[in-house]
Amino acid sequence: MVDIAAAHEQATGVRKATADQIPQLAAVLGRAFTDDPQFRWLLPDDETRTELCTGGFDLFLRRLYFHQDETYTTPGIVGAAVWELPGQWKVSVYKQITMAPAMLMLWRRNLPRVIGAISRMESNHPQKHHYYLPFIGVDDGWRGRGIGSALMAPMLERCDSERMPAYLEASRPENVPLYERHGFKTTEEFAIGKGGPPIWRMWRDPAPT
Repeated sequence: MVDIAAAHEQATGVRKATADQIPQLAAVLGRAFTDDPQFRWLLPDDETRTELCTGGFDLFLRRLYFHQDETYTTPGIVGAAVWELPGQWKVSVYKQITMAPAMLMLWRRNLPRVIGAISRMESNHPQKHHYYLPFIGVDDGWRGRGIGSALMAPMLERCDSERMPAYLEASRPENVPLYERHGFKTTEEFAIGKGGPPIWRMWRDPAPT
């Protein structure tokens, strides 16, 4: 059981992640999403899901996210929040082609389902400029202690100061109220594939001044 003092230390110590932390960031996100309904549907093998999730996060952090310099973590790397800059969320055709061999090697027979899910996610992604939170995750033993909120705080404060909206997709129904407390509102419920679990698009306008 995590004590209050340890959780407070992690929550109050949120800072930008560094490139040398990518393996640890990928690992904590991999663990956090192993039991996520979307990932259970995308990667149905319980024995390999954590490994495949971790490999995917490592690949996407290195190739897509980290150069945008808006990934946040805690002193003990017990969670991570990955943000993308306005206009940077869509994966170009060139980037898809260059990443395809690594994705195929990693996900193999699961790749068509993963590609279909990415396409479905992008199909109705808001076009208005915004900061995008594609992934936020906290290790199981640290959940429910304010760390997720702390990981979001720096960028939500930036959104408000810049008068910029924010956007995310909530993959668990229990997380929707958490995001609502931070100003997000559901705009659509959909599935990332036929028979897949629901997911909620959520939009946040800047807080009133």
